[in-house]
Amino acid sequence: MDKDFNGKIALVTGAASGIGKATAFLFADHGAKVVLSDIDDNEKKNLIKDIEERGGEAIFVKADVSKAKDCENLAKQAIDNFGRIDIAFNNAGIGGNMQAIADMSIEDWDKMIATNLSSVFYCMKYQIGQMLKQGSGTIINNSSILGSVGFAGAAGYVAAKHGVNGLTQNAALEYSAQGIRVNAVGPGFIKTPLLDENLDEDTKKILAEKHAIGRMGEANEVAELVLWLSSDKSSFVSGGYYPIDGGYLAQ
Repeated sequence: MDKDFNGKIALVTGAASGIGKATAFLFADHGAKVVLSDIDDNEKKNLIKDIEERGGEAIFVKADVSKAKDCENLAKQAIDNFGRIDIAFNNAGIGGNMQAIADMSIEDWDKMIATNLSSVFYCMKYQIGQMLKQGSGTIINNSSILGSVGFAGAAGYVAAKHGVNGLTQNAALEYSAQGIRVNAVGPGFIKTPLLDENLDEDTKKILAEKHAIGRMGEANEVAELVLWLSSDKSSFVSGGYYPIDGGYLAQ
């Protein structure tokens, strides 16, 4: 396996499971040192052990990305331990209850926006501050196919992910000329714990059939796209939104 990320420091939020975990492992496999972060630190020791067994190096920083102070501390811990942040994958997010707008509580709306949208602003704010000092860096924000279309019953999630795409474009306009590339990925429905917690089996079957490929995606498939966007192979790519959706948006 190519170790094309040797000497690079990659920060991954929502790294305890799903897409975040798969991406963190892939970064480690390719030689990067990884800063793992999640609100849940129950798997902290296992995650670090797994990466070390793959020949990698990692630290874990517990963070609630809906809180600006936690995002600031996360960036600080990455810098204190490794001296820089070369790559940031802002992946952490939540699903939430399926509710029509009139039935959605203010508390649910605020939590959805804080965790899925404000968090991306907070993380980028502190990541970009360090990347400007370095003169380089790459940020990938995890959006969704629902960052470009609607989905009845998921107004908060849809609004947040549309916002992530806008933030991504704006950051790219502001910082690309200073050596910082910013892009977003838009996964379709991916087999992850987040999806399992929020959908029953019948709903998952219906959603799988909405993808032209005829199935849901795997976390490692998204991780491969994130890896490419983080690499020098995508050196002329910034400000983009890249669906990885098995043809969901083609309908």
